[in-house]
Amino acid sequence: MTEPVVHHRRPTDVVPAVVWVLSVGLLAASVVVSEADPEAALALPGFGDATWWWSAAVLTLQAVALALWSSTRPRTALLVVAAGVPAAFVLGDAIGVVLLAVMVATYRAVLARPARSLTPTLVGATALVVVGVAATAVRNGAEGWAVVVAGPLQALASVGVPLVLAGVVGARRDAVDALARTAQAQERERDALVQVAVERERTAMARELHDIAAHHLSGIAVMTGAIGRQIDVDPEGAKVAVAQVREQSTAMLRDLRNLVVLLRDVDAPPGQGGPVRMETIAGIGELVGAAQAAGADVSLETAGPVADVAASGDVGPLAQLAAYRVVQEALANAARHAPGAPCSVRLDAQEVGRLEVVVRNRPPAVRAAPAPRDPGYGLVGMQERAELTGATLRFGPTLDGGWQVVLSVPVGGPTPGPTTSEGQGG
Repeated sequence: MTEPVVHHRRPTDVVPAVVWVLSVGLLAASVVVSEADPEAALALPGFGDATWWWSAAVLTLQAVALALWSSTRPRTALLVVAAGVPAAFVLGDAIGVVLLAVMVATYRAVLARPARSLTPTLVGATALVVVGVAATAVRNGAEGWAVVVAGPLQALASVGVPLVLAGVVGARRDAVDALARTAQAQERERDALVQVAVERERTAMARELHDIAAHHLSGIAVMTGAIGRQIDVDPEGAKVAVAQVREQSTAMLRDLRNLVVLLRDVDAPPGQGGPVRMETIAGIGELVGAAQAAGADVSLETAGPVADVAASGDVGPLAQLAAYRVVQEALANAARHAPGAPCSVRLDAQEVGRLEVVVRNRPPAVRAAPAPRDPGYGLVGMQERAELTGATLRFGPTLDGGWQVVLSVPVGGPTPGPTTSEGQGG
């Protein structure tokens, strides 16, 4: 059966060259030490012996096998490298230099694929090491248990230790990869949920925009009908012009109603007829009153001519609706995240050309462990509304551990400003 190719090779692999340099260098150093100290009585071939050059050739072939196959065909590389151990049994006491390549090949093979699929290969490599080391021991004159034990001990060191080490490293690498994939999946899920929240909020704003336009256009249609009956100067021309205005406003009202049908949720109940209720800055007082009636510790403070600014028309209906919704969402967040904490709503119209809406809550008296919940998207809706009306939104924690939301609404026309956050919430 053809071994599947595993693509884990790095662009430049210097490990085989390092293994070759170390193994050949150790072999040469062993010969030098042996010749310099004849009393050591090591069973080593000298530089002039053909066995030394044969062993150097075996070491070279091991390095070549590592370079060619350790990253693409790890099982083949391990068996070829392990076969070098019995081939180099003539090294005698220096047989250990051949085991260096076996350790590297084993480590790479276990990292490249699961150890279970390598069982036959690992058994074969172990057998080759045992045979090679045992043959070396016999050649050196060892007998009995020395021959039997030498092979398994060397196999344990050259195959078993790298196997365990590679298993630990591979498990840690897999765990890190799994965490990275989980984090990416969570990030994608978070982005998808945010996008869904944005789309839902935009749909809700489209409905509310329709309601506002429908309210005003209905009034225009009624007024133009009255004007057509009251004008006495050039009555025929006035009637024609008024009829055209009424026809256009009625067509626009019809088109807006058709558009909102497309924007509504499929499973949402059909809207009922009747007068349209538009939330405005003046309705914030009722909103605070409803919260107080529900038992919340909420206060309302105004500064400057708030009522005059709201009634003058300098703050458009959509901007007034945005201010109302921001206060509504901020109070809901305060009740959810800081239950029982005092909360204040401030409407400030002292600055010319700007109406500031501030909702601030103090930290709760008793901090309980936060209950597990899905991430909130209320601030997403606030941001969308602020950007749509040219307002500026800021939110974040206060110095005393509470939370505040500040909406700065332009008076007299939208002046686009950035939407910034000082923290997380909502």
